[in-house]
Amino acid sequence: MNFMDVVTARVLTKDYGSLRAVDAIDFAIAKGECFGFLGPNGAGKTTVMRIIYCFMPPTSGEVKVFGMNVAERPSDIKRRIGVMPQEDNLDPDLTVFENLIVYARYFDTPKKVSSGLASELLGFVDLQGKADVKIGNLSGGMKRRLILARSLINNPELLVLDEPTTGLDPHSRHAVWDKLNLLKAKGATLILTTHYMEEAEKLCDRVAIMDRGKILTIDSPGRLMQMHGGNLEDVYLKLTGLRLLEGARLES
Repeated sequence: MNFMDVVTARVLTKDYGSLRAVDAIDFAIAKGECFGFLGPNGAGKTTVMRIIYCFMPPTSGEVKVFGMNVAERPSDIKRRIGVMPQEDNLDPDLTVFENLIVYARYFDTPKKVSSGLASELLGFVDLQGKADVKIGNLSGGMKRRLILARSLINNPELLVLDEPTTGLDPHSRHAVWDKLNLLKAKGATLILTTHYMEEAEKLCDRVAIMDRGKILTIDSPGRLMQMHGGNLEDVYLKLTGLRLLEGARLES
């Protein structure tokens, strides 16, 4: 492990019964890097993310975050990371501001401190005018920005973003990208999954392209496009298509 690596995985494997969702993968993510996992549905991306943020343990292999094993010190790791999940899990009975205040309690943040943080974060995601609005009255883009703000309430050193802009219109997607680029500029370490190749090109320093639980390649979007030709989507389709053909040959 490089002393600058925030996350390392060695022979990471995850099984769900007879299904191998993640198949003996290795990777390392450096401090201040934006690292993306790309792949079709069922490739294992979200499973890897959930292991990183200590939602579930690996079946075998090892994952360390800040040098700590996820299977041994999940509480210590969780205090230092922020998570933006795929799903909208905001509390509909609370206002925008209250959602942030209540979430801050999980980190034992005093109310006086969390109130100031909540106001600051609502300003950061351009929702300061919606503080007293109930969740049901927000657009999809506003909800995603609020979930981003919530993931930052503990001032995390690592931010894990699972499909951060899925379902958003182009304007809302770009608004989220702007905020993530600001966090990058401040030195935050970001890990994301996405189906949007343009998103990976705009945000990621490096990407891992996955399929059927394996990592096919890890490199910067620029180098991958230079090596394989075309844009990142062309590279992605080429590599996952080759994997599909390989699987068909093995089964025949």
